[in-house]
Amino acid sequence: MRTSLELLRILIILIFFGGLGWAVLNNIYTMYEVPIKYMWVGATAIFIIIFVLYRNKLQFSGWYKGKSKEKLPKKVSFLLILISFLLLITPLVASSF
Repeated sequence: MRTSLELLRILIILIFFGGLGWAVLNNIYTMYEVPIKYMWVGATAIFIIIFVLYRNKLQFSGWYKGKSKEKLPKKVSFLLILISFLLLITPLVASSF
C-alpha cells in the first residue's frame, strides 16, 4: 500500500513540477521565438531537475520506508544540474543560428 501511495505521489510531483516548469520555460521560449522542434530539449532538462530534487529531498518525506533511500552523490547531483542547465539553454542558442 505504501509503495502504491509513493508511486502516486511521484506521479503528482511529476505532473505539478513538470507542468509548472514547462509553463515558465514555454513562456521564455516563446518570448525568444524558439522553434517547437527544439522545445523537447528543455522538457528533458525539467525532468532531470525533478529527478535530482526527488532523490535529494523529496524521497525522505514520502510514504515509502525502504532501506535503499539515499541522496545522490554531490558530484552526480552537480553534473546532472549542469547538464540540465546546458539543455535549458541549448534551444535558445540553436534557434539563433
